[in-house]
Amino acid sequence: MGLFDKHLAYRDAYQAIREAGTDPFNVRIDSVVSPTEGVIDGRPTILLGTNNYLGLTFDAESIAASVKAVQERGTGTTGSRIANGSFEAHVELEAALAKFYRRKHAMVFTTGYQANLGVLSTLVGRGDHLILDADSHASIYDGSRLGHAEVIRFRHNDPEDLYKRLRRMKDLPGERLIVVEGIYSMIGDTAPLKEIAAVKRELGGYLLVDEAHSMGVLGENGRGLAEQEGVEDDVDFVVGTFSKSLGAIGGFCVSNVDDFDVMRVVCRPYMFTASLPPAVVSSTLVALRRLEEAPELRHRLMANARRLYDGLTELGFQTGPTASPIVAITMPNQESAIGMWNALLQNGVYLNLALPPATPDSRPLLRTSVSAAHTDEQIEKVLSVFAQVGAAMGLIDNQRQRVSA
Repeated sequence: MGLFDKHLAYRDAYQAIREAGTDPFNVRIDSVVSPTEGVIDGRPTILLGTNNYLGLTFDAESIAASVKAVQERGTGTTGSRIANGSFEAHVELEAALAKFYRRKHAMVFTTGYQANLGVLSTLVGRGDHLILDADSHASIYDGSRLGHAEVIRFRHNDPEDLYKRLRRMKDLPGERLIVVEGIYSMIGDTAPLKEIAAVKRELGGYLLVDEAHSMGVLGENGRGLAEQEGVEDDVDFVVGTFSKSLGAIGGFCVSNVDDFDVMRVVCRPYMFTASLPPAVVSSTLVALRRLEEAPELRHRLMANARRLYDGLTELGFQTGPTASPIVAITMPNQESAIGMWNALLQNGVYLNLALPPATPDSRPLLRTSVSAAHTDEQIEKVLSVFAQVGAAMGLIDNQRQRVSA
């Protein structure tokens, strides 16, 4: 028996997907022209699956700061901050994040995935209880495994189920940490955070919100769902990433909880991973300032999201429960999902193919992520291609296709 024999079923399924057309898990973008345009297999392609929410990957000031940092500080830190020290920009970025979120403490990680891995595994451990929304991101589940706390799942976006589970635990020893997400990454729905915060206030515990997909998107100042819902004081920890709205890579956690800084010497994924390179930290600092100073980016993003969501819904596609920068289309089966994904790509639209078991309800999805940088013309082109391909595959009726195209 070989090491990979346990994965043979996945290998065979993957091979079948590749034989159906382009490999969706290994798309090569030959060149990137702008935040919303690329060249794939020689074809100009609208990029509609990149999570580049504010379009800041080509922000001129961010690029200039990144180039300057490379020239002055080199290409990398070659070690962790515990071993190799912190660059001035690391400290500056943590101070900027703490100020932005109005928190006393901030800690920067090398990836957003690592932030969840490190924070969750450090905050709770054996004898504690980690209460997760059932649709939590893989990084949250992996962080829970690393920390050895008892993991309890409540039904997705169901505060009543959370309440019942916490009530059953009221006499048990150990800390409780509730974990939800601002915007869930598969279908773009938001947590009922007011109700969840109310449960936490009544029954106790700590509340962590992963704002990876809602930072720069929701709230008057772009601080995420907690700001939008007016419950920031109820949220003990905010985790997020730089790889969405800030157009870079990296993760962070902010908090007002006392003794937070002890995390720096007990959080293994932080202690034993090389820190972010100077170029990334410098561009992220500029992008964070752009997020704060340019609310019009967020307004444009949400207008684009509503336009795409409403257009796809009117065409007859099954979309998610609400308009957000993540607009997902539920497909009837895997064959149609793969076929449509390939047809869209052939017609110059790149988005994400999501297949079970990675999807919330075990149905395949076509997942789009809208950007503030998308033009009206690009959104209309996307809707036109969806209409043509959907009608040709029998997924929407021809009358809707003719009216909407």
